[in-house]
Amino acid sequence: MLNMILLLFLLVVFLFILRFLSKTSFIHILLNQFQCLEDRLHVHQSYRVPQFDHVHRENELYRKVSTYLNSLPSLEDSDFTNLFTGSKSNDILLRLDIDQTIRDVFLGARVTWTIEKLEKNGTRVLVLRLRKNDKRRILRPYLQHILSVAGDITQRKKELKLCMNVDSPSAENGRWRSVPFNHPASFDTLVMDIDLKNRLKTDLETFLKSKQFYHRLGRVWKRSYLLYGPSGTGKSSFVAAMARFLNFDVYDIDLSKVNDDSDLKMLLLQTTNKSMIVVEDLDRFLMEKKRGVSLSGILNFMDGIISCCGEERVMVFTMNKKDEVDEAVLRPGRIDVHVHFPLCDFSSFKNLANNYLGVKEHKLFPQVEEIFQGGASLTPAEIGEIMISNRSSPTRALKSVITAMQTTGGTKSRRSTSDDEPVRNPEETSGDQGGSLSRDHSVRDFRKLYGLLKMGSRRKDEPLDLGTVEKDGA
Repeated sequence: MLNMILLLFLLVVFLFILRFLSKTSFIHILLNQFQCLEDRLHVHQSYRVPQFDHVHRENELYRKVSTYLNSLPSLEDSDFTNLFTGSKSNDILLRLDIDQTIRDVFLGARVTWTIEKLEKNGTRVLVLRLRKNDKRRILRPYLQHILSVAGDITQRKKELKLCMNVDSPSAENGRWRSVPFNHPASFDTLVMDIDLKNRLKTDLETFLKSKQFYHRLGRVWKRSYLLYGPSGTGKSSFVAAMARFLNFDVYDIDLSKVNDDSDLKMLLLQTTNKSMIVVEDLDRFLMEKKRGVSLSGILNFMDGIISCCGEERVMVFTMNKKDEVDEAVLRPGRIDVHVHFPLCDFSSFKNLANNYLGVKEHKLFPQVEEIFQGGASLTPAEIGEIMISNRSSPTRALKSVITAMQTTGGTKSRRSTSDDEPVRNPEETSGDQGGSLSRDHSVRDFRKLYGLLKMGSRRKDEPLDLGTVEKDGA
């Protein structure tokens, strides 16, 4: 009986101590030490997954392994990790840190991953460590498992990126910097002829399904578009709509930050498949006397041997005018599709009024149509700005448009005839530009305001900023 009481007492003490230790890090430390001891009794093999290859091109396997590791539950149980906000303000993301080790189990085998930073060039390397006697059994199936899981995660949480080239690259990030691409423009919001819009959508859809066709012809699986027309006619919004329709990341190349032809090739090598490569205001750049990239470098970039280093890409070039550009730049093979973005006409104006003001018919429409027939016009961006600023009163908005067109009609008419190209499609509007109008809607104020708008529309030396183009009216 005494022995039973003593045994019961010892059991209670043991449970009390165990409960006490469970609230401390003692058991955690003990388990870690046991695993370290067990690991020392086995021969291990390591595999390195560098972030970039020898030409500083991104290693897609590194990106996929990072996606997989950042999704593991064991990341939450690790000693330390990084916390970031996601695309939504209430999303919290866990990310691996330098020198952090994370454990994983596959087919009963235990493996570890460590992220390291090389001292020489600062690039990151993921190191896989597994027991040598497990290598033949799990290595290939494990890597295939990682690719499969990473692909599912990417497809489920696809976030488009806008990538921009920089002057002085750091070895850790290469030549590109990226930000989330949240531009709201879509083909549904574009003010464009329905038939033309459908033809362009069909062209893009056909391209996505034509891998075998291109390979059978011995051609690189890519397609090139030229968007040309005056500033403010919606070229950048169209680029954004294309990116959302294709679900492609956008690489916006600023040629003024490219040192020479070799540097341009290196930028192209560092882009990924399933991406849009955008070069804005190409005509302005080609007219510059002092530039780092030669015409030959541009031509090779468009369809040279270097362009085959990647597939399922769409190249987009924008220009204000194409009549002064070397014909070699525009020949078939380098540019597959030409899309003209003219100034606003009456048909497009009615679409803008419907989108911005919710007005399909109005008593002032005949007067607006008469002004258009007289040769006056504004860019869709300018008309859209007037409508946004006066959206609470459609009548006032239409009167403001009439006043602006009457004030600047002569200049706009001359500018609209400076392009000798035939109008191939109605244009779309680039929408909100963030301005505000005074409540005094006198003719004098509108002349003053649209004098400034007219000057702004002539600034063709300023490159379009894809990241700041506003939404087309919905």
